[in-house]
Amino acid sequence: MTAAGRPAVDDEAAPPAPTLVRSLGAVDGALITIGATVGSGIFLTTADIARLCPQPSLILALWGVGGLFALAGALAYAELGAMFPRAGGQYHFLREAYGRLWGFLFGWTSFLVIMTAGISALAVGFGEYLGAFVPALGSDVRFLSLTVAGVQWTVSGPQISGALAILGLTAVNWLGAREGAAVQNVATALKIGALLVLVALGLMVAPRVAPAWGAPLPPGSLVSGLGLGLVAVLWAYDGWYVLTFSAGEMRRPSRNLPRGLLVGVVVVAALYLGINWVYLRALDVQTLGQTPRVAEGAAAALLGPGAARAVSAVVLLAMFGCLAANILCCARVYLPMAEDGLFFRSLARIHPRYHTPTGSLLAQGLLAAVLALSGTYAELYTLVVFAEVLFHGGTAAAVFVLRRTRPDAERPFRAWGHPWTTGAFVAACLVVASVTLFQAPLRSLLGLALIAAGLPAYAWWSRATPARR
Repeated sequence: MTAAGRPAVDDEAAPPAPTLVRSLGAVDGALITIGATVGSGIFLTTADIARLCPQPSLILALWGVGGLFALAGALAYAELGAMFPRAGGQYHFLREAYGRLWGFLFGWTSFLVIMTAGISALAVGFGEYLGAFVPALGSDVRFLSLTVAGVQWTVSGPQISGALAILGLTAVNWLGAREGAAVQNVATALKIGALLVLVALGLMVAPRVAPAWGAPLPPGSLVSGLGLGLVAVLWAYDGWYVLTFSAGEMRRPSRNLPRGLLVGVVVVAALYLGINWVYLRALDVQTLGQTPRVAEGAAAALLGPGAARAVSAVVLLAMFGCLAANILCCARVYLPMAEDGLFFRSLARIHPRYHTPTGSLLAQGLLAAVLALSGTYAELYTLVVFAEVLFHGGTAAAVFVLRRTRPDAERPFRAWGHPWTTGAFVAACLVVASVTLFQAPLRSLLGLALIAAGLPAYAWWSRATPARR
């Protein structure tokens, strides 16, 4: 007490710690879901599928099954995200269902490869397409070439463009989730508009070929072709779950998170089916399988060479929007890990003015930029394809676990069709993992080894950090 009888004021009392701000709504969520999913896959993957399953009906059926797969996953993640509306998404879902170790292993693998190398791959792909419009940044331009211990290392124009895109979008996201979402939303809205124009024009003009919907099934192992074709389709749908990482910045997440996920996935599936229908009206299946940049080939066949150039611009925009969405959301995975004492403490820093996870953003941006410049992003990313699918299956299975262990927990959203939709998603993840293991056993096992390397790291970080909820 002071002499006047008033309570003493502690002038050294610490101000409240900065926190993330809930500034994103359902429209933001849907656009983030679309933006994080629609990258380069839809413009390239159909060629691979046409070689594996050279029958128009099967091609469209595989894209439809991929949409149902993503929708079933989104339903499971929507239930979990509404239960745990925190930054980090999958990290919390795995942690709450199976314990801290499994959440950590997901975050560990995401930081080292899944998210950062995925961002690098997107960025360099963006740089490749940018080089077609800016020759000074083309793939034939070398900015640096070194030979170290007999290994040649070069830095090309697309790598420079990709690294600069990563750092630039990281800087935008540093200034606020609202600012980062605004850039992403504009890019995604333009991307959706351009794709709708492509679909509309492609369906309005006379077809170049008549798809043989009832053509005989191809000879050989149809099961193997369908399995590999489905794997290719699912990679094109990858990204539908990214919104859950930003759940801690969504307004009314119990409502807006499920809406953003489900609307986004439905729009993506509709766009993918429409675009593939255009492909099948433009090119016969054999030609389709021999056209790597199938979107440009189809546009040229239906609308002329000028349309192919326009489609290249759409691909560039799509990859930029996908990159922006992933940089916005993925950095949120490492924030709760650091807050739990299971990662570098500096990654828990939230900017006092901008209310963004600046520590995680900076670490993610620098590592992704270095990977883009190294040229090893593709090799790194393929190591964890197998493990990534297993994480998805385990996350969806958390719906079963938590309904059993916490039957009375509040669930603002319950997955429609559970247990059938959730079970089908988990089973599909196991099928995809099995196909991947069979096709690339060495890379799959190396990916598992990378995850296993997280065990001593977890033991080191958790030794002085008691478990807490």
